[in-house]
Amino acid sequence: VQLQASGGGLVQAGGSLRLSCAASVRTFSNYAVAWFRQAPGKEREFVAAINWIDTTTYYADSMKGRFTISRDNAENTVYLHMNTLKPEDTAVYYCAAGAVVAPSARPYKYWGQGTQVTVSS
Repeated sequence: VQLQASGGGLVQAGGSLRLSCAASVRTFSNYAVAWFRQAPGKEREFVAAINWIDTTTYYADSMKGRFTISRDNAENTVYLHMNTLKPEDTAVYYCAAGAVVAPSARPYKYWGQGTQVTVSS
């Protein structure tokens, strides 16, 4: 499974971005998909995840109410809608896919290359 993350860029604080994670397999709907991010000098942290079986969504506390994860199985794509962005959201955002949904990186077997999000103040 190959994942292609895109949609990052430079945005002012308070702005919005939509990240996309496109998969190379038609069975993408069978995978749980998550977004993680890593800021310079910091560890990779969980952002959000969506289950494959019932599309239940999960969020890190600091993203609740601002970020929304969704999936379009027909397009083999998972999206991360980010609103009310803050400078502390600046990071490289990675999408990942695995058999089970989890707020940690280890269960996810497949990773995209990352897309840079920069939020200016």
